[in-house]
Amino acid sequence: MTRSALTYAELAHAIKTLRLGVGASDLHGSLTGYLCAGGRAGAEEWPAALELDPDVKALRHEALRQLYRDCRAQLEDPDLGFEPLLPAHDAPVERRADALVEWCRGFLGGVGLSGTTNRQRLSEDANEVLADFGRIASSRFDYDDAEEDETALSEVLEFVRVGVLLLHAELNRPRAPGTRVH
Repeated sequence: MTRSALTYAELAHAIKTLRLGVGASDLHGSLTGYLCAGGRAGAEEWPAALELDPDVKALRHEALRQLYRDCRAQLEDPDLGFEPLLPAHDAPVERRADALVEWCRGFLGGVGLSGTTNRQRLSEDANEVLADFGRIASSRFDYDDAEEDETALSEVLEFVRVGVLLLHAELNRPRAPGTRVH
């Protein structure tokens, strides 16, 4: 039996139970950035690699292992099914937008903690995506018109989704034999 992907609410509940001190979107973004940039920790080691400092019980918590499996599967999905983990679509647009800002902050932190990007030569597009994620991560949104806000959030979310897939493809492509990594 295949389990459906972990929801934002399920992850938020597990984080609260485990007292990790991080938000669900931030945690998913951190793990995604870490995996995109080539982080190599496994399903039970990744919280320590992201400097979460959980206790041993937390490392074996099913929600954290499920998050890892879900994230890897989405990044490797040939149908490009990756989605940042955010509050449900029926949550207020402000809450979802704030969660996307947190997600981008987490993503950039995860990329940094992977320890691999300093040696990578990134394309101009990949560098631009990372710079844009930085701008999103430092943003504060103004909310004036519900319909326009929904449209804007959808556009930013799609940009983030495609940017993650581009970064994952670039940072995880096989290198030609004898190619040095800078």
